[in-house]
Amino acid sequence: MSRRASDDLAQVPHLAGDLGTNQRQFVIKGDLAYVGEKGENGAEATYQHADGAPVETTSPLGYNVGYWSSFFLNVSMIIGTGIFSTPSSILHGVGSVGLSLVYWVIGAAIAFSGTSVLIELASYFPSRSGSNVVYLEQAFPRPQYFWPLVFAFQVIVVRFNSGNAFVVASYLFRLSTHSPKDWEIKGVAIAVVTLVSALVIVHQRLSLHVINVLGVVKILTLLFITITGWAVLGGGFKHKVADPKANFRHGFKDTSNDAYGISNALVSIIYSYTGYENSVRFANEVKDPIRTIKNSTFASVGIVFFLYFFVNIAYFAAIPAAAVLDSKLTTASLFFETLFGAKAARGLTILPILSAVGNITAVITGQARLIREIGRQGVVPYPRIWVQTKPFGTPIFPVFIMWFFATFFIIVPPAGSAFNFINALQNYPSSFFLALMTVGLYFIRRQRAKVGLPRSSYRSWDVVNIFFFLTNAFLLVMPWVPPKKGLNDSSFGFFYATAALVGLGFIVLCGLYYVLWVKILPKLGHYQIRKIVVAHDDGSVGHQLINVPNDQVDEWDRKHDPAGHSITSADDNNVEYVNVDETKEKV
Repeated sequence: MSRRASDDLAQVPHLAGDLGTNQRQFVIKGDLAYVGEKGENGAEATYQHADGAPVETTSPLGYNVGYWSSFFLNVSMIIGTGIFSTPSSILHGVGSVGLSLVYWVIGAAIAFSGTSVLIELASYFPSRSGSNVVYLEQAFPRPQYFWPLVFAFQVIVVRFNSGNAFVVASYLFRLSTHSPKDWEIKGVAIAVVTLVSALVIVHQRLSLHVINVLGVVKILTLLFITITGWAVLGGGFKHKVADPKANFRHGFKDTSNDAYGISNALVSIIYSYTGYENSVRFANEVKDPIRTIKNSTFASVGIVFFLYFFVNIAYFAAIPAAAVLDSKLTTASLFFETLFGAKAARGLTILPILSAVGNITAVITGQARLIREIGRQGVVPYPRIWVQTKPFGTPIFPVFIMWFFATFFIIVPPAGSAFNFINALQNYPSSFFLALMTVGLYFIRRQRAKVGLPRSSYRSWDVVNIFFFLTNAFLLVMPWVPPKKGLNDSSFGFFYATAALVGLGFIVLCGLYYVLWVKILPKLGHYQIRKIVVAHDDGSVGHQLINVPNDQVDEWDRKHDPAGHSITSADDNNVEYVNVDETKEKV
């Protein structure tokens, strides 16, 4: 193995991309070790902390994600069923039509800021899929394996996709006019999750095509509502709507002064835009990933904002605000019924059904990449089954895990309060990790500057990053603010901060498990944990963590590089070491 140091620090960043696809370059400064590897997705070389899961030079999942797939992966995840129902809950929280419209603008600003943060992070690691999994791993390499372990628990156990499956089931029964029993709704919801999971497992390209097609349906649906709203404002439905501008004349009248309700409305807005990060999870499956993902993600957020804003205009043009607040129907159903009649409204229910199915497909497809990347980190048992893609070239076990937990949480909790609690429980850790990831962006910048790595091809403005961090900090603080009507006045009917307490409890439990796994057991067993790079016959590559007896650690370290590759004579021509401290001395 060659150990060459550059003659000039300015040459160290040939780091920026002229490595071959079978070459590795280690950049070392003190106890920091970075490894550079290049994938076949047309991106510059990925330089990452050596503890990170190795780059898969050739993606075993293929390169099936182009601009439009990237665009619709985001659109289909952002647009679920929220836009068909959320406007009424927003209006209930803020009290006035004017402020509810302002909230949709604020939500778009938050989504744009989150996109900017994610694109910079992706630009550092363009050949790593998995998004947040990778960024937390790289921002916080110490304590070793801690944050990957905590995030793994949150993604695998706590985050599941049962909510929209319930929505699909409920809407399907509404189409049939049958009044379902609880077990009937659950049965249909399980069938929906099962069918979508089977599709994602069996045929990856077909699942992407389904996402694209249903994404087009979503956009056309919201365009239909938007254009219909414009027609209402232009007087086209005078026989149905006597005064289409009534809600806008005194738009901020009746604005609420209830801080709890206003805060909850903002939370709902923020989650209505969630999903703009989906295409980043596919980075190693995208040719020219940073340019493609950047353009498609900003475009998807912009188009969704346009549609969201004007759909709300349409709703309030056709429906009096009081009717929106009092109705038991979703806002979209009330809109359709007002303009087209009850029968037509029932038939148009197919549109939110298709939207929800598209959302489920996009979520399962994208989240499978997160879970597979967790497997590649080696922090879960039997990482091979999490990583391999045979026989269909898809992440089979991650999809199965999602199906299992989604089915479990459809069957076990009763509808109503328990289900609302589970939804709240998912949201709190998500905000925590987004806030942590934003702080981690600055850690990554600092660590890379220390070893002389070049600036990223995209750099997010500090004011944007701070805004995004404060947004997520708000989501962490808000659940602790007690409601005016009593400590048990929550969506789940018991102590209002229970979801936040349980979310923090999960992190504490993971911390205790980490201490046992990484500190106590190795001390009692007289061994140390080491990582090795394992390549599988389907082209998958990942880390496996092994226990090395203390009396063998020095020999093991001599035979393995900092990333966990076994050192052989074949490495002489494709591995280079750059010691930054030695280079400085020469300069």
